[in-house]
Parts: sequence; structure tokens; C-alpha cells
Amino acid sequence: MIELEANAGVAWLRLNRPEALNALNRLLTGALEETLERVAVRDDVRVLVVAGRGRAFCIKEMDAVTPEEAEALARRHAALMERFATLPQVTIAAVDGYALGGGLMLAAAQDLRVASDRARFGLPEVTLGFNPGYGIARLLDIVAGGHARDLLLTGRTIHATEALRMGLVNRVVAPPTLEASVAALAAEIARSPRGGLTATKEIVAAIRAGGRGREAEGYGASLRTSAAARERIREFASRKKR
Repeated sequence: MIELEANAGVAWLRLNRPEALNALNRLLTGALEETLERVAVRDDVRVLVVAGRGRAFCIKEMDAVTPEEAEALARRHAALMERFATLPQVTIAAVDGYALGGGLMLAAAQDLRVASDRARFGLPEVTLGFNPGYGIARLLDIVAGGHARDLLLTGRTIHATEALRMGLVNRVVAPPTLEASVAALAAEIARSPRGGLTATKEIVAAIRAGGRGREAEGYGASLRTSAAARERIREFASRKKR
């Protein structure tokens, strides 16, 4: 259900249920949970790309469950989405095809999102008589309030270009170039020392949780403990002098 490969500081995690549009069911959820724990301890990975096989990025599977089971599964999915925020790696969603319901929230859980021109996004839950079970706070964090409410309250499906205007995605590219475009972005980010990337993610997560970002403390700690940071500062200063 999950394919994971890593090279040169970048790992690709691909959802591999194309026959079910990569629907986020219990088995796929479990596979994602296990895979993220393996990724979190890999010091050789600075960037994680999340993608889907086939004609969809990910959708939410509508299982026949009791209200109690539905609530428990929603809490599990919420914890899974939050796990991406606490990974030491920068995460990027590469969205091709449909990202609906839980699929849109999975994309929103990543630090950055790149979509192909044929990507489609939507939260159809309200049209079915219930609310999204998780991810609303994260959606409000990355999309202006009016746009987020539009998605939440209309249940409509939007094109990638509208998602770009809303700020839901960072870039839109032609479908044949999606993987290469994301690979180039990931490689660019992976050239930075991991310590600075991880510290920045931690500060953002702390601010989102209502705490202090402690930017100054983190900055000082990096200069005290990171030889790579000190060396890059020296190189940068030397280039400026030249």
C-alpha cells in the first residue's frame, strides 16, 4: 500500500491503492503511521514527498461504521495529519488527480503543495450531511478564512488553478512535469542543512499551537551546535567580500 524510496536527501512516499483512488481506509492509515515512524528517524532524509499512484492523490473512504467507530477513526486520522507537522523533514505534497475529503486534508497537512493542472480539490462532507472529522484548523492556517469557509460550506470541487489563487497550493505545473518539478524543489530544499530546516518547522508548529516560537533561542542554538551553519555563514561572508 505504501512505496518508500530515498536518494540524495529526498524520500518519496507513494500511496499505492490506485484501484481505490488511494482511499484512506484503516489499512492505508496503519501503513502510513508505520512508514512515518521509519522516516522520522532517518538522518539521511531532509525532505519527504507524498504522492499517489494512479489518477488520484487521495480520497476519503466512506466506510460503513458506527458513530463510535467513525469518531475513533477521525481521531486517528487527526493524529496522523499532525504527525507530518512534527516530522524533522520538510514535507511536500505532489498532487495529481483528485484530492477529496481526507485527501485534501492530507495535502494540507504537508508543509508545501505542488499540483498538476489536472488536480481537483474538494471537501464534499457537508453535502453528505456531516462535517470534516479533522484538519479544519490546519486548513484555516494555510488558506484565508473566506476561502476555507467556501470549501467547507459549499462542498464544491475546485480546479488546481483556483486552489493556487486561494493559496491552497504553492505551485501548479503541467501534468507531465509534476514529478520533475517536485523533485527539483525537493532537491533545492535538501541542499540546506537539516538542523535549520527542522528548527524552522518546530518554530512554526509551536506558533500554530499558540506558544512562543522561540526564534532567537533557536537561532543561537544553531550557531552554537551546528558546524555546517557556521561554515556556510563564513562562505557567504567571503562571497560578499569578493
